[in-house]
Amino acid sequence: MQNALQTFIEIDKLVNRYPALEICRDSIIQAVEIIRDSFKSGGKLITCGNGGSASDAQHIVGELMKSFAIRRKVDPKILERIEDPFVKENLEGTLPAISLVNETALITAFANDRTADLIFAQQILGIGNSNDVLLAISTSGNSKNVIHVVEVARAKNLKTIALTGRSGGKLRDRVDVAIRVPSDITFEIQEFHLPIYHAICLELEREFFSE
Repeated sequence: MQNALQTFIEIDKLVNRYPALEICRDSIIQAVEIIRDSFKSGGKLITCGNGGSASDAQHIVGELMKSFAIRRKVDPKILERIEDPFVKENLEGTLPAISLVNETALITAFANDRTADLIFAQQILGIGNSNDVLLAISTSGNSKNVIHVVEVARAKNLKTIALTGRSGGKLRDRVDVAIRVPSDITFEIQEFHLPIYHAICLELEREFFSE
């Protein structure tokens, strides 16, 4: 079947730099395709994780919401409705993404009033739509709050992707796509995660903003 992206240049580069990730190639491509289709249908990417994975969740949003490797032009139809030249000159094209780890007041309130295991699930209940994608990051695949957010996301008909370690833990069979990197050691798993989500972001940027 012909892929809309034709070729996956950045994923090929990724595997060349990190040959151990060859076993993840198909799942990474599937993740790109799911997120791409979501963006084309007006959806957004929602990310979450704990600790270092929380930082990764934020990092992904940063790469998608502004220019990453190429300068992104803003839709001319939007620019023509903006009068301030400074705003028009400095805005960049964006791919819609948000992280569930940033809402400090909501997270601490819900953890205090109810349970910390549902701090992400409560948010996805409120903001998740059926054309959105949830990217859940867990090195073990067994983080309770990540498992619960996936359950609620699926109940709301979101597509779900897990970025995890070799076994995939409980997440492995609960998501649409599980990217399982070849390590069982937390810091090694995280070291693999970064170039993977960079490659995903690069592929998406190329799809929507290359001329």
